[in-house]
Amino acid sequence: MPESFFVLSKDHLEIAKDEIIAIAKTYDRFAKSKSFSNLVIIQSNLTWERISQRATFVKISGQILRKMSGLFLGEDNFEVLKNAKTFVCRIVNLSSKQFDIPQLESSMGDMISKLSQAQVNLQNPDIIIYLIFTNQENFFGFSKPEKIPKRPKKVRKHPHELDWRLARVMINLIGLKEGETVCDPFCGTGTTLLEAESMGIKAIGLDFDKKMYEISKENLESNGFKSKLIKGDFSEFTKIQDKFDGIVTDLPYGTASKVSENPQELIKKFVTMLPRRKKIAIMCKKGFEKKLNMKSSKAYDIYRHKSLTRAILIK
Repeated sequence: MPESFFVLSKDHLEIAKDEIIAIAKTYDRFAKSKSFSNLVIIQSNLTWERISQRATFVKISGQILRKMSGLFLGEDNFEVLKNAKTFVCRIVNLSSKQFDIPQLESSMGDMISKLSQAQVNLQNPDIIIYLIFTNQENFFGFSKPEKIPKRPKKVRKHPHELDWRLARVMINLIGLKEGETVCDPFCGTGTTLLEAESMGIKAIGLDFDKKMYEISKENLESNGFKSKLIKGDFSEFTKIQDKFDGIVTDLPYGTASKVSENPQELIKKFVTMLPRRKKIAIMCKKGFEKKLNMKSSKAYDIYRHKSLTRAILIK
């Protein structure tokens, strides 16, 4: 079974690893994984491109061709270059060893040029050859240059809006697929809705605050998105439970939040209304989760600044 590799940003590393695994298992429940430092290897028939397009914290991705016991490569390793005219070599050192990476990349490029018909092109290669070093195992693999997907744009923002990366990762962690629908009962400026639609997932947003409702509407329209917006209290989501497959939301916090009641009481009330058979990802102020009486399968701490840490709960 093919193996794909993903070198992740070290920001929020635990959640980044779990996101990759969740995406793979969403489409292939038999997918297997292992990790070394910030490298995740996925064994699955699902392509690395498909996983990478959905993921949030991937820096480099591609397909593993073989494990390496040394730096010696034979002609059989370069079948991947059969239809490529140009290539570039990249060394990814995740080990504690020290390498002269520029020299190693140059030497590797010279060797591959002699064993194949392809030529080195540093700027616009057809294919990228990777040697990945970890303290446990080394890997030889490849990828192809990918177009950076167009990000949804926001014409209007808010200082306390949900970080788009965290909205996206929460959607992926609960395993929503294209064509399914996510609901955000506190949609604010529409971050969850924008990320969902950018991944081919339908969305429904609620907000009782007229200003937030209007901002979400403008942000959706500026991207040509069709998410449904409801101006109303969060409890309205209980009336449309047959219309969505999962909930992703960032709960209001602090005295500055424009909510209809005390945030702590609101959160407790909200949790009692959560549907039992839906996929759920909730972000709340760290400490609040202990009062929720919500049995989460996974929890993550997200540090914002010295006086605020958020918690993400997956159910």
